[in-house]
Amino acid sequence: MRLAKFILANIEPILAEWEAFAVTLAPGAQMTKLSLRDHAQAILLATARDMQIDQSLAQQAAKSKGDGDAESDRLDIASVQHAEERVSSGFDIIELVSEYRALRASVMRLWHKSHPQSNIDDIDDITRFNESIDQSLAEAVESYTERVNRSRQLFLAILGHDLRNPLTAIRMSAQLVTPTNGDLQSIEALSMIDTESKAMAKLIGDMIDFASTLLGSVMPLNCEPVDLQMLCREVVDEFSASHPQRTLHFNPRGDLTGNWDAARIRQIISNLLGNALQHGSPNGPVELSAASEESTVVLSVHNEGAPISPEALPTIFDPLVRYATVETVLQRAPGSIGLGLYIVREIVNVMGGTITVVSTAQQGTTFTVRIPRQIGVKATSAAMRKPQDNP
Repeated sequence: MRLAKFILANIEPILAEWEAFAVTLAPGAQMTKLSLRDHAQAILLATARDMQIDQSLAQQAAKSKGDGDAESDRLDIASVQHAEERVSSGFDIIELVSEYRALRASVMRLWHKSHPQSNIDDIDDITRFNESIDQSLAEAVESYTERVNRSRQLFLAILGHDLRNPLTAIRMSAQLVTPTNGDLQSIEALSMIDTESKAMAKLIGDMIDFASTLLGSVMPLNCEPVDLQMLCREVVDEFSASHPQRTLHFNPRGDLTGNWDAARIRQIISNLLGNALQHGSPNGPVELSAASEESTVVLSVHNEGAPISPEALPTIFDPLVRYATVETVLQRAPGSIGLGLYIVREIVNVMGGTITVVSTAQQGTTFTVRIPRQIGVKATSAAMRKPQDNP
């Protein structure tokens, strides 16, 4: 009997073996028979029917690239649904893959038992069967991974929001406490609470922004008239006060007024300055420049020191990717989890702007941001793009 007909005629014995294996996995021990079998029947039926369709070499090549027919589509749907159910039931990725491995072995063993004599058609049957199972497994793994990643992102977003409220209460309470009798120990303790709570607030804010972008949300913009020169000076003064041993310069040029989200612009400048202070030469200055270019303003942050390696440049704006030396790791600022440059890029994209970086041993490292003076249609279009569409 040809393999496809064997599968259609022996669905129940095959499903019984699938169920018997699934129940041996830790999550399966508490599951019902229906849950254990899940979408296995749909996967087997689509596989067998797909194997019975004549297939040219061109169609075979197209199918290997994911361009299948109606039966392939049904197989993909069943595979995706199966993976999603297994995630919900607590199966890990290894257990999911092992189900497919066991299914493949069961079908081959049962078929061989009923069909001990081989013939020339068996090779084609086995090839077509393995192609379909591999296709199903690939779809299941992709679906499983996407579901797990989305759950993690949602967890980060919820966690960030839940942490923000108690942190705000801690900061406000600390500000209300006044040290008595000039108690030096109390003053130092309150100062530490303030410093560390600010670092935690930045970390939580970055985590929420990161999770929101991965979940498909767009960073909201509350645009209003902004004096960019004044805003830049405020940020530079704050960094100068918190890094008294470092030299910071601000170089404004031209009309620096526009219609922006001041909080997001401040976030861009703060992240770039913090990055330059952490990774730049501790003895060299950090320079922030702001210049007007017709309908665009240009922000640039420059630092001296060891350049970013050419290998790191292509992924410099990716989330959770850090370029670092032993020295920069030791001086990493509290609240830094490798999201600063990623968030800068996302804000710039939402505003319809661009960000570039140039880094050489001779000239140092310069990040350059260009954003429209008026956030309008261009920025709205950029904000509607999904995160994976960003350059």
